[in-house]
Amino acid sequence: MTNLIDLSSRDDAGNLRVVIETPKGSLAKIKYNPSFAAFELQRFVSASGYPYDWGFVPSTIAADGDPLDAMVIHDGHTWPGVVIPSLSIGLLKLVEAKAGETNTRRNDRLIAVPVASLRAGAGIQLSPEIRLLLERFFVATGELARKRVSIEGWASEGELADALARACEAYDAKRRPRAVG
Repeated sequence: MTNLIDLSSRDDAGNLRVVIETPKGSLAKIKYNPSFAAFELQRFVSASGYPYDWGFVPSTIAADGDPLDAMVIHDGHTWPGVVIPSLSIGLLKLVEAKAGETNTRRNDRLIAVPVASLRAGAGIQLSPEIRLLLERFFVATGELARKRVSIEGWASEGELADALARACEAYDAKRRPRAVG
């Protein structure tokens, strides 16, 4: 079985791939563990659950050292391991620190919509209500994980493209064989 971390970040049509770890509505945070290519329970979250599908963009490494986090907004129902061809529509910039620590780290969230929903005529704009919902959700789930989360705002289209390119380049640099001698 292919390690989902190493799946190409784009499909043959150029759409961004997002691997779902935690489906919309789940009260449990599920995380993909590449060491044994399986999903495992990480912790439980608030009573309202995840507002949308949560996962990562494969073949990327974000500033926190993990694959770039992604939330896919749609009305369907999926499960862990589903790969959704998507279009990125936003990037929520945030900084977090573990409880009791002063060092902070960037841990941005890419926001996407399934390409399939675009074909069905769904819009691609993030309404102010959805932005606020996502901001509150990420702060609340950070607190449940004993982290202090600060929202820095929403990235511009250029910042979003740059963040995605940097995450892909970081993955490529880590996977590239090192020259000897």
